[in-house]
Amino acid sequence: MANVVLIGTQWGDEGKGKIVDLLTEWAEVVVRFQGGNNAGHTLVIEGQRYALHLIPSGIMRPGKTCVIGSGVVVDLKILLEEIEILKAQSGRDILSQLVLSDEAHLILESHRRLDQARERQRGEAKIGTTGRGIGPAYESKMARWGLRLGDLLAPQEVLRGRLEVLLEQHNLLLEKIYGEEPVSLELVLDELKEAAAIVRPAIKKVPYAMANYLEKGESILFEGAQGTLLDIDHGTYPFVTSSSTMAANACASSGVGVTSINEVIGVVKAYTTRVGSGPFPVELDDQVGEHLSVCGGEVGTTTGRLRRCGWLDMVALRYAVLLNGLDSIALTKLDVLSGLKTIKVCEAYRLRGEVIDYFPSSIEDLAECEPVLVEFEGWSEDISGILDYEMLPENAKKYVSYIEEKIGIKAMLVSVGPDREQTMIRHNPFLI
Repeated sequence: MANVVLIGTQWGDEGKGKIVDLLTEWAEVVVRFQGGNNAGHTLVIEGQRYALHLIPSGIMRPGKTCVIGSGVVVDLKILLEEIEILKAQSGRDILSQLVLSDEAHLILESHRRLDQARERQRGEAKIGTTGRGIGPAYESKMARWGLRLGDLLAPQEVLRGRLEVLLEQHNLLLEKIYGEEPVSLELVLDELKEAAAIVRPAIKKVPYAMANYLEKGESILFEGAQGTLLDIDHGTYPFVTSSSTMAANACASSGVGVTSINEVIGVVKAYTTRVGSGPFPVELDDQVGEHLSVCGGEVGTTTGRLRRCGWLDMVALRYAVLLNGLDSIALTKLDVLSGLKTIKVCEAYRLRGEVIDYFPSSIEDLAECEPVLVEFEGWSEDISGILDYEMLPENAKKYVSYIEEKIGIKAMLVSVGPDREQTMIRHNPFLI
């Protein structure tokens, strides 16, 4: 048995979905512990693409249990659409593999409307939210008038009463502050009743379910969404997500004690990308940036927006290692660097003339940081078909070794393409 946490180390989009899908071969349970349908994971299995937003990436492995923990905010409309799409693609009963926390909060129409109205009001100062109601749903949770999945199991008069309290607050904001039409209580209530009839069998008290998996000796893989630099506390605030993306939150948001974790893996893209607004010291607005964008297919799974691309940022990566207590990394998209004569890496920042090796908390400071770059010789070979690490070009192996040396931990796998099979596993925490 092994229990492993897998998180993103950058601004998201590191390729976590593929790695979760891959490692789920050896895990019985996969747990999504934070975020909502603002996250997007794309899997490629035998050439077939699967786009996931809420459901854990292990869902494409028949017989695996996929848990949505209490730290996730759930849009039932999106969840049901995703279930139907995956059912059509796979021909399997997707719902039977799911366990939904009764403590997970719901995203309602009013959350989506508020999210979009606020972003419009910000104008040029917008933070790049997906407009899917994630932030307002977490606000409702913290304000203690949110609705949870467990409320769908309550008597109808109880559900109605709680929904009335929430919509009273939201409609006041929509009408008086943003000049929007109010959200209909009856419409939302009808949608909730319809969804409840479908998902009711999957709603459980997750901490007890997790204790049962642990007692039976089943291996668990905890799947993070977004990335370390989007963390609500430690990321590039306010250009962050509304939840904690840290490895430590895997335990808090699924009801598992921290002593149950055996390994923490950080997914690292071989270069750096970012979606939306916010400072990005290593950003490339040139032919190399275009190469990374095109060859890496850098378009958001959830938003459809082009990702901003840049060199690997070691300052940010070292910060992620520190924050998450990483034991190893999974290096993805190494193949995208093929064909570049020179590859550069940011080793430090230059802030107003001073060289610094730490990640600033102030976005104003970070925006002024210039990358201090080191250069490596690239490689021309197409490495997407190589499955033996030792067969990689020498310059590619030197690049991987450099990363390992600078962060003090090893790459447990190296990915050279989007398909499940395009991976070189050097250390498997589930097979120790």
